Amino acid sequence: MKHKSIYYFICILLFLGSILHAQERRRIEIEYAPFMTFDESKPDATILTRDNSKQVHIKHEGIELWCDEAVYYGKEDFIEAYGKVHVKQGDTINMTSKYVEYSGKTQLAFASGSVVLEEPSSVLTTDTLYFDRVKQQAFYRCSGKVVRDTTGTITSTIGRYYMKSKKYQFVNNVKLVNPEYVIKSKQLDFYTLSGFAFLFGPTTITSETSVIYCERGFYNTQNDTGYFVKKSKINYDERVVEGDSIYFDRTKSFASATNNITITDTLNNTIVKSHYAEVFRQKDSVFVTKRALAITLQENDSIFVHSDTLMVTGKPEKRITRAYYNAKIYKSDLSGKADSIHMNQETGLTQLINLDRNTNNDPFYKVEHPILWNLKNQITGDSIHLISNSKTETLDSLKVFNNAFVISKDSLGDGYNQISGQKLFGLFENNSLSTIDIIKNAESIYYLRNEDNELVGIDKSKSGSIKVWITKNTIDEMRKYNQIGGKTHPEVEFPDNEKILKGFHWRESERPTSVEDLFKDDKPFVLPTIKGLDAYIPQEEFFDSNLLERVDKARPTPTKSLETPKKIKNKAARKLPKKFLNKPSKFKKLKKKN
Repeated sequence: MKHKSIYYFICILLFLGSILHAQERRRIEIEYAPFMTFDESKPDATILTRDNSKQVHIKHEGIELWCDEAVYYGKEDFIEAYGKVHVKQGDTINMTSKYVEYSGKTQLAFASGSVVLEEPSSVLTTDTLYFDRVKQQAFYRCSGKVVRDTTGTITSTIGRYYMKSKKYQFVNNVKLVNPEYVIKSKQLDFYTLSGFAFLFGPTTITSETSVIYCERGFYNTQNDTGYFVKKSKINYDERVVEGDSIYFDRTKSFASATNNITITDTLNNTIVKSHYAEVFRQKDSVFVTKRALAITLQENDSIFVHSDTLMVTGKPEKRITRAYYNAKIYKSDLSGKADSIHMNQETGLTQLINLDRNTNNDPFYKVEHPILWNLKNQITGDSIHLISNSKTETLDSLKVFNNAFVISKDSLGDGYNQISGQKLFGLFENNSLSTIDIIKNAESIYYLRNEDNELVGIDKSKSGSIKVWITKNTIDEMRKYNQIGGKTHPEVEFPDNEKILKGFHWRESERPTSVEDLFKDDKPFVLPTIKGLDAYIPQEEFFDSNLLERVDKARPTPTKSLETPKKIKNKAARKLPKKFLNKPSKFKKLKKKN
């Protein structure tokens, strides 16, 4: 029994010895210090000085420090280093400065005077820097600069480097300068290995060809691509792209946008809206779909074009707009509908075209002709050309090719005035049809009324061609050339089956009478949910409660002035730099020496 007790006693001694030994190894080690002196004003300190061959060399748990002179406080395991200070941690961190304070108990370092922190991918320079070895974080708050060869230079008022994740977090007055662009942001999180930058708060990316704005975004500095959300906008010279989210590729001069998109052409006074868009800057082209709408802004009356898909291509002076699939056009005195609409900015030509989509050879398939409404006139044909004067912003002329048909409802009765033929040529005056020429195989039905708007009779005839003069949507005169038969019938003697010409199709129900009507045939559309970037999270306190607790425990004796972590949180950054171990900082003395 006695031997067993001795055995346990020896084990306890060995265990305590190992703990004491471990604690001893955790203390700061003086590796090389050729000269050691003492100062009566600092009874607890040893002054270490270099010789002509080497600097003072100090080690502590994987970190090495070299300097010209050091003051070592043994009881507190604390050191002050002066003159060409060099701190190294493994193969990844090298820091140089004029002055360093380091505590072996808290593993917190404070460096000042031309601080340079190097890691494999970047170089940080600042005037003062805090280095927490426990959290493996470095922090500055009085402006700093990070240089990375492939990215450029990043400056900010506040910055933090997370060594484990190789991440910088820059806050306040952030500026990234690259030969190709400049980024300004409120907060930028930058990963040195990947070159990824996450942007928070009002941000601009400026280059020779574009200015990008967002309030949350991502930018890959390696391949010059970006993704922006929240009030995102790209300004390409005369074209501005806005949307809920925007993808950007600088090398391809390409951008795509999703949800609530507006593309403004400031030179041609046009606006394109949709919920998906692609912009090719070098090709001067825009592709949009999902409730696509093109607006040509005019002083008196804007023109609206809607279709499933819209393409805008070409230089500003030669810009072309193409609308595909269920295309519609609307302005207050003119509207139209076709399978596709083609608008040429230079010539002022608008073409309405329908394609034969009877790919299954359906015998009951009916080709819908493009249609145009001007005031009370309905005009159809195989294709319709509308010519405008781009300078005066007025309609000039109209051409209808093959199966031309004009219908207008009789002003008082239930009948329809009709003119049909192979081709139609019309001229506009004050944006209203003033003359109409029907060429070849012309037929007409016209309700004749006297000055009192009493129905005189119904005229039906055939002729080689017809010319009509119109004033205020009323036919003033109709001339028939090479007429073949025809006469005026009293209404009671005119058979109902004779009241319409072959090919008659009244399509008033399809007529858009407002901008909203352009979308009435569209299927319901639900905006997709935009994902990919988390919301802004304010930067955590570097001097947090855990760090403050370490500092408090490292103090020789607690003082009444110590505050709780909750109270000290906002004051910690002011108090700790000069006195995080109740030791006066030598930074002021250093500034006097220099």
